[in-house]
Amino acid sequence: MADVEGKLCNEVNVAESKRAGKRKAKQATKKQRKKAIKVEKNTKSAGFDKEIFLETTCFVRNGLRCVYPYYFTFTTFCKGRWVGRSLIDVFKEEFRSETQEYYEKAIKAGKITVNGEITLQSKILKDNDVICNKVHRHEPPVTGNPIKIIALTDEVVVLDKPSSVPVHPCGRYRHNTVVFLLGKEFGLKNLFTIHRIDRLTSGILMFARTLSKAQELESQVRNRQIGKEYISRVQGEFPSEEVLCEEPIKVVSHKIGVCRVSKNEGKPCKTVFKRLTYDGKTSIVKSVPHTGRMHQIRVHLQWLGYPIVNDPIYNHQSWGPHRGKGGVSDHLVQQVIAELSKSPNIVNTESGTFREDDLSRQHQQNSTNVKHEAVTIVENESLKPVCTGYKDIVPGESQSCKETDEKNTELYYDKDCSECQIQRRDPTSDELTMCLHALSYKGPDWEFKTDLPSWAKEGVNFSEIRQNMERN
Repeated sequence: MADVEGKLCNEVNVAESKRAGKRKAKQATKKQRKKAIKVEKNTKSAGFDKEIFLETTCFVRNGLRCVYPYYFTFTTFCKGRWVGRSLIDVFKEEFRSETQEYYEKAIKAGKITVNGEITLQSKILKDNDVICNKVHRHEPPVTGNPIKIIALTDEVVVLDKPSSVPVHPCGRYRHNTVVFLLGKEFGLKNLFTIHRIDRLTSGILMFARTLSKAQELESQVRNRQIGKEYISRVQGEFPSEEVLCEEPIKVVSHKIGVCRVSKNEGKPCKTVFKRLTYDGKTSIVKSVPHTGRMHQIRVHLQWLGYPIVNDPIYNHQSWGPHRGKGGVSDHLVQQVIAELSKSPNIVNTESGTFREDDLSRQHQQNSTNVKHEAVTIVENESLKPVCTGYKDIVPGESQSCKETDEKNTELYYDKDCSECQIQRRDPTSDELTMCLHALSYKGPDWEFKTDLPSWAKEGVNFSEIRQNMERN
């Protein structure tokens, strides 16, 4: 009897081992498949080749750099909260930028697929499913102001970034971003990100051209060896004496990008401010951040009671009559987020379909947490500057695209695209500008500076600003 029981136990154990082996093999296959897709996606994301650049072309209209609509496929893995739900349910509930009717048509037409196959809207999603959504992509226009190359060496590229142009693809922006402009119109390749500045912020932007230089600069950032100076125009009469703000900052909405001072949950911050001029209504203020938190200068100025004059977030009326001076309650913060989400002037970094980088975690770390992201341009004869208005790159000279005639827009029309049915007005210059400028970056043995932005010269003594900056 004991022998029989032992034999049965052995058979059960063997069967269980086989099942466990199959489960592990299946899991391993899933992991390998997932990894392969990630590698493929990351390769495509990092490498800007001829095929990507030929997706569309740009034109300049009324001082705005515009991009013709083009087709693009967003890709993501099935998220945990989607498992067990139908495909149409996920799209109508999670991505409300389009109607349910639109998504039903898109699924039927094969524009939305699961694991590379056309499917039904009733398809139940499983873990590790790969969902693709082909859209007719419309990018918002950005300023047509030129990108000025401050320095171009074998090791670094340093720019004076115009306001309104994002650094990397995000949300609805792709071709109208700095990295695409550098690759497509200047032929610059293999650039490594050193830091970022906000879309509406103008000024110094640095890229390394070699991995060793990127690592060197990262070390300088990490060891607080890089000094940064920003200039802003703020509401009211800023104190004449130097002001130190060390209020901790917390991100309260990653979706629309909102931060606040939070003494209990915020991360340590330090910014030194010094007024340069006052014109009776506004002040020009120099800011020296000693840490690199998200929106640090903007949040500290708001907390002090001197928000940037045209800051669409931290000078928004939803913060109340004092615009958030001295901090606000948790309840008001939630009201502010809800109100800002409705504002047409707030650019949501979500695309309304999938984020372009859903397969690789979106970078939302502080500027001191540098990752070596190579902006790869594949060597190809066709990747010489394609906008005929550009000249050869000469440091110190502005590179700008000439005003061009707009092509027949019917060539870029998609009858099923909801954006094609909308006539949107062009943004105003005020909506494309924020009075915050990265003026200079200085390391142990290097320094880069830009000219003062035009808004810093309006109604004030230009030489007075320069003199005050030199004294301070």
